Amino acid sequence: PAPPPAPPQAQAPSSSPPQTSGRKTLVEAPANADDVDAVTLPAKPAAILAGKTKWDEAVPSLKDAFARIEADLAKAGIAPTGRPLAVFTRTDDDGFAYEAMIPVASAPDPAPTAADGLRFGTTPSGKALRFPHKGSYDDIDGTYETLTTYLDAKDIVVQDRFIEEYVTDLADKADDKLDVNIYALTR
Repeated sequence: PAPPPAPPQAQAPSSSPPQTSGRKTLVEAPANADDVDAVTLPAKPAAILAGKTKWDEAVPSLKDAFARIEADLAKAGIAPTGRPLAVFTRTDDDGFAYEAMIPVASAPDPAPTAADGLRFGTTPSGKALRFPHKGSYDDIDGTYETLTTYLDAKDIVVQDRFIEEYVTDLADKADDKLDVNIYALTR
């Protein structure tokens, strides 16, 4: 018998949405990826787009930011190399400010003009604790509660920002197959 035909995505034209599944995370996952682990985050060149949103609009806002970065990188001919990140720079009861980032092999020199606020910089780096979240984005608050309880119990002081690295694509806030690394940078 003849081999089955290649799946449709293997034959997709280059104008299809970017395939992010083959991109590496900032730090290799440990053997037991379901537990907290201490890591050292490397500084990676990244395309960065700042934004702010309400809590109930988190997923659509972040998805839009990542799509804009991907589109700008494609226009500039720059290949993304890592998983999308969100660095939460300010939070309050209503919402949050963030920097959406996508790692690249190297920042272009000279850097392109900052179209729509896109700029190049580096991902946060240093000693951090990685907390895995597996499940819907609607349930991520439970992981943050576990994280803060863990930090309080161990008397660990962290910086005032958290980093979410989307190991799987951020598709929908109810997607229960979402896999996120949450990093807390220690002081």
